[in-house]
Amino acid sequence: MTKFLTRVHSLLWGAPALVLILGVGIFLTVRTGFAQVTLFPRALRDFLRKLRGKDGGGEGVSPFQALCTALAATVGTGNLVGVAGAICLGGPGAIFWMWICGLLGMVTKFAEVTLAVRYRTRVKGEYLGGPMYMISRGMGEKWRWLASLYSFFGVAAAFGVGNATQVNAVITGINAVLSREASLSRNLLLGLILAVLIGAVLLGGAKRIGRAAEFLVPFVSGAYILLCMAVLAARHEAVPGAFGAIFRGAFSPRAVTGGMLGSAFQALKVGCSRGVFTNEAGMGTASIAHASANTSHPAEQGLMGIMEVFLDTILICTLTALVILVSGIPIPYGEDLGGKLTMDAFTAVCGGWVSLFLAAALCCFAFATVLGWGLYGARCAQFLFGGNAWNAFALLQTVTVVLGAVLNTETVWLLAETVNGLMAIPNLIALAALSPELRRLTIEFKEKPDGTAVSGGNYADFHQRQPL
Repeated sequence: MTKFLTRVHSLLWGAPALVLILGVGIFLTVRTGFAQVTLFPRALRDFLRKLRGKDGGGEGVSPFQALCTALAATVGTGNLVGVAGAICLGGPGAIFWMWICGLLGMVTKFAEVTLAVRYRTRVKGEYLGGPMYMISRGMGEKWRWLASLYSFFGVAAAFGVGNATQVNAVITGINAVLSREASLSRNLLLGLILAVLIGAVLLGGAKRIGRAAEFLVPFVSGAYILLCMAVLAARHEAVPGAFGAIFRGAFSPRAVTGGMLGSAFQALKVGCSRGVFTNEAGMGTASIAHASANTSHPAEQGLMGIMEVFLDTILICTLTALVILVSGIPIPYGEDLGGKLTMDAFTAVCGGWVSLFLAAALCCFAFATVLGWGLYGARCAQFLFGGNAWNAFALLQTVTVVLGAVLNTETVWLLAETVNGLMAIPNLIALAALSPELRRLTIEFKEKPDGTAVSGGNYADFHQRQPL
């Protein structure tokens, strides 16, 4: 099974896939007039305002809750485990390519969110949107097969990317803190506890997920950022050297890794694949959460897509990478130690107590990620099987939590990144096809900052009611 997944993974994350993801990002950058740069100041202002006010009201969830739900699925174990793995397998230079992927991902996520709001529909007081609706409503019913294909991959990914990998990382982290070898009985017990907690939230629906994410994400992310800043302050003299290793390693890994890793393409491939895993730009998943937000203009919520990738990849992933590089611990290039390397780095600077905090943070990150992906998978299941699919999907997710606690790490990560690649294809096709409408909405939003005017009639006209 692992060998088969390795072959498929190599095909999906080879040169063609990277050219497609990066190429669409460059294309959307030009089409939107470099939206990730020109709209970033406003995106930051809106984010800070929503962070203070947490505005809401009306149908659906608040824009801040939608952002937190999306961040719950992106700011997770990928920021701790995925970054460490990227450095091990691609060298410090992989972080440079994560930055490039993140910069392009900011505009890709802006496009995904903007178009998801544009083509969403309203059912029983809830807004439903995402790539499947963007494809079926924006490109026409003749493309519904592509929307269904995306939804199928979305359901599969929710069990792997958004569930098994997260739970597996939590179990590994807890075992590392306890300094014990993995035990089937202990892993099973932890899996059962997580399953009960996750099932209770998922069965409460989208609004309960939003409330849980609104509580967990800002608190845990803020605490983790402060810890990283404290480590960097303690090792400030090593920070310039860490940045130097990242830039040198991007183009000459051999010079940084002592010959252990010598391929610049390996650094690029690992950096991009782990970058997509952590920020999910190009996959379209986060737009499912953002589409449920109350907003006056599609591009207004698109600003939160820009901030989502910035916070996830440019800020938190960079902080994790710098902590590892300044800690002074030896890096086993070619061997993916994942969360253990991150914990060792923090412990080397702060002492053994920090492992308890990291284990708690890892659990909270993973819990939030499973919730976010639970929403994505449930919405994809509803698109395929109808509105009653939510509860059945939620119950299956709780079962997968238990399975994720006992799966092999290598197999889980391979499966996660493989499904990521499969999901990106339909979404990227739709983004390119609908880029004229994206450009129109972006120009309109830039010219009318209040976002009140939408050509073709009142904004509510875009949300035609239709049964599932």
